[in-house]
Amino acid sequence: MPIYDYFCPSNNQTIEVMHSYSQEVKTWGEVCQLAQCDLGDTPEDTPVRRVISAPMLSIPVSNSDYKNAGFTKLVKRDQGVYENVTASD
Repeated sequence: MPIYDYFCPSNNQTIEVMHSYSQEVKTWGEVCQLAQCDLGDTPEDTPVRRVISAPMLSIPVSNSDYKNAGFTKLVKRDQGVYENVTASD
């Protein structure tokens, strides 16, 4: 299931919740129910809006990072021969 961020302008809080793509969340009460948190002083019927956020990306920095992620890294050596630098010895 995808993870969405919802912002409530009346209390300036952003909450991350997980729900199906087809489900529509429009109120603070629905967000708190999905996140299993307390409503606080904010009324249950307060409107919220979904916030677009960038996904987290992991960028490999070493040969072992490539290998652990399931990738193969080939490096061109002398005379056009490629060497697999992520292979196990």
